[in-house]
Parts: sequence; C-alpha cells; structure tokens
Amino acid sequence: MTGSKRAFLAISARGKPAPLASCSDSSEPGSLIREPLELSASANEYARIAAWLAKGARKLLPIFVLCPLIPLAIGCGSSSPGNSPHISLTQLDHGEEIWGIVKLTARVNGNDISGVKFYWDSVESAHLIAAVPQSNSKYTANLYTQDLPNGEHTLYAVATNGDGQTAQDSVRVNIANVSRAEAIPSKAIKMTPALDPHPPQLEPAFRRFWEDPVPLGPPINTAGGEDSPFITPDGQDFYFWFTPDVNIPPQNQVYDRVTGIYRSKRANGQWTEPERVFLTYYDEPSLDGAHTVWDSELWFGSARAGNYRDLDIWIAKLTDGHWSNWVNAGERLNREIEIGELHITADGTEIYFDSSRAGGKGGKDIWVTRKVNGEWQAPEPIDAVNTKDSEGWPFISEDGNELWFTRIRGAPEIWRSARIEGKWQAPEKVLSPLAGEPTLDREGNLYFVHHYWDDTANKMIEADFYMCRRK
Repeated sequence: MTGSKRAFLAISARGKPAPLASCSDSSEPGSLIREPLELSASANEYARIAAWLAKGARKLLPIFVLCPLIPLAIGCGSSSPGNSPHISLTQLDHGEEIWGIVKLTARVNGNDISGVKFYWDSVESAHLIAAVPQSNSKYTANLYTQDLPNGEHTLYAVATNGDGQTAQDSVRVNIANVSRAEAIPSKAIKMTPALDPHPPQLEPAFRRFWEDPVPLGPPINTAGGEDSPFITPDGQDFYFWFTPDVNIPPQNQVYDRVTGIYRSKRANGQWTEPERVFLTYYDEPSLDGAHTVWDSELWFGSARAGNYRDLDIWIAKLTDGHWSNWVNAGERLNREIEIGELHITADGTEIYFDSSRAGGKGGKDIWVTRKVNGEWQAPEPIDAVNTKDSEGWPFISEDGNELWFTRIRGAPEIWRSARIEGKWQAPEKVLSPLAGEPTLDREGNLYFVHHYWDDTANKMIEADFYMCRRK
C-alpha cells in the first residue's frame, strides 16, 4: 500500500488473487474504493502462501504441525507364524491432536487377506469406518472427525484373512475441532441494523418486487466475518465462507482450524447450526473459498499445493453426505482461461466468471466460457455489463435469463442484467451500499453479504448476510 491509503479488508478466498482493496482517508461512504471481496492479503502475500504450500517448506511450520506429517508405524498388532495377518496403522502418533478430515492408512502383511476395517472407540459395526483397498497391502479410509465429539478417542484397524484369523492395531488420538463461537475474539462487536452507519437499501424500482433487506440472523450470522453466500436453487442448503476475525492475516487463517467454507441446512423452516466443509486433510495446508454448487459437485477456489496459479479452482464430489475426492479443475480453466469467481448454468454448458485477464475493460470483468464437445471454449466478455470499474461475483438465474453481479464503484453494489432474445441488456442497480455477492433461490429470494464499515477507524467491523424476500 502506498501514500495515505489504508487497507480495506476483503475477507473471502475468492477467485484470482488481486492487490488488497483500499479506501481513501475520507470517511464518506461514497469515497470507499472497493476491490474484489478477496482474502485479506496482497498479491505478494498470496504468492508467499502459495510458495509455502507448493514448495513444501514445512520446516517453517510449528512443531505441532510437523509431527503429524511423519509416517510412523505404531503399536503393531500381534501375529502368529505362518499365514496369520499382521497390520499396523501408519501416519498417526499416540496422543496426536487431529481435526477435520484424517486419512487413515493401514499396512497389512499376510496371505489371503479378505479385508480391513477401521473402527473408533470400540471394535463393533456401530463404529465402523469403511476401508478402501489401495493395494494388497494398503487400505485407507477417511475419518471425518466432526462425526465424533472432541476429546480422546481410540482408532482401530482390524485385518481378517480367509481362514477367519484377525489382527488389529490401535492408536489413541485427541480430536480438537474448533467451533466458530470458540474462535471469535471476545472483543468482537456484533453489529445490528440499528448500529449500522451504511445500511443496504433497495433501489426504488425494485421495491415493488422485493421486501426490504433484513439480516439472516443466527445461527448463521455471528460477530465474525461471514462472506461468499451461495444458496441452492431449492433454498434448502446455504453455503458460505467464515473467518473469526476480519482483520487477521491469511497465514493465520490457514492454521486456525476454523476459517473456511460452511454449510447450513433448512429444517422445519429454520437454519441449522453451520458445519465446516473440509476440503483437504488436516495435515495438508490450504485456504479455501469462492464456492458454488452444481449438481453433485462443489467448485471452490483454493491456495494449496498442486495449483497452476496462486489460487486455482478445484472440484469436490458429494459422496455419502461428505464433499470429497477433490481435484484441480485443470490447466485449461485455471491457467489458460484464468477462471475466477464463477457460476455454472443449470445445464452445465456455460460458466460465467470474473477475471482480470487481458481483453477486458478494466479491473475485473465478467466472462463466459461454453462447453462444446466436452471442451471449454475461449472465453467471451459480457460487454453489456463490463465497465472500466470492477464487475464480478456473477450469479445466473436457474432459467438463464438473469445475470446478477457485484460492481465496485466506490462501495460495492449489486446489479442485475436481463437477457432478452439472447442478448444481455444494460444492467440496473438493485442494492447498495456495501452489498455484494448476490445469490438467489428459485423462488426469487435474494441473499447477499453486507460489510459493516467503521468510518472513524477506516476499517471493516464484521460482515453478515442479508435477505430480500421476493414479494
């Protein structure tokens, strides 16, 4: 940052890295110069984090992070001579602290191994974790630690051969997930509309279609930073990004065990307590966000090892109620097309995204790439909505005829363009100020993020979700 400008925090892991947004010293809301809603880091900080992850410079990490990375066979199960099985759990140390997703690995020796099963706390079917053979001697399974209460637990691996002989190994671990409530600083201020100096307001032309915006409320909104909302078309699943303190640096977010993507479900008309969506193993550092759900896939942005860029788009699959089997979206989308914030059309043939790639009008612009014969084509800019300012965070209605997006013109604002006879029309402003990242269900209810801004301190206080109900 240079001159008299100070950082205007952008808190979500969103799209391609860009310099931190800034605002002038003026306290007038119209003077806010707002860049994309991205991580609280400069481009150099992004590159440094990416370098840590890609180069495996784990010697920089604290001892408690290093320890789980050392493969170690422990507590080998007993085996008798001959063809009796022998099994050992690897990569976990006795008393180790774990969280998130843990890949359990068992090494097996012996003839005619018929299978391996993992259990927690008791060797019985009620506590079974499905094992998958990777080879004749290696079996793995994902342990989703959120399914267990925090505290000490014993993990078992049991091998059986064709003669019914068994061998087992076990390790005692400490599950230590961190809740959002635990992570939010005690000094955090929970903002309300009554305290808000810059409340979001509908433009007059849209007040006959939507009710006035109201906070989504608990259990989703907290005194921390909620950002990057996405609601499924049926209105039953709400995904978002959270960090406990909007002013913490990204290197702290990577290791705080709580910053990341969350999901809340609607049950009996109420939102459930959000649960973390882990998209990497606990001993593989990453920072994830920029999410959208299409069919049974979760597309998300991530700073991690294996990227083509500092931040790439990845894809996870929904399996047995968990998002897993994450893979990079590929060189075509990430390096060549330079995809950023995205939304996929209902039929899966078009991706609308934002990017600072060459050929735009200035800042970030909105583009579309189309899939033809299984290949994503060269992107085209949406000229009807792009300007010299920054446009991004696109959302396409289920029928494909409405393009909602955020425009950064001073403070962030929500805009909407209609497609008539196949052509996008000049957009109209819907909501402002400090409102962005619109997402709608098929009933037309509008959800968005609102950032509470402190003019005196010239910084963000926190961020919450608001909703405008369709009339």
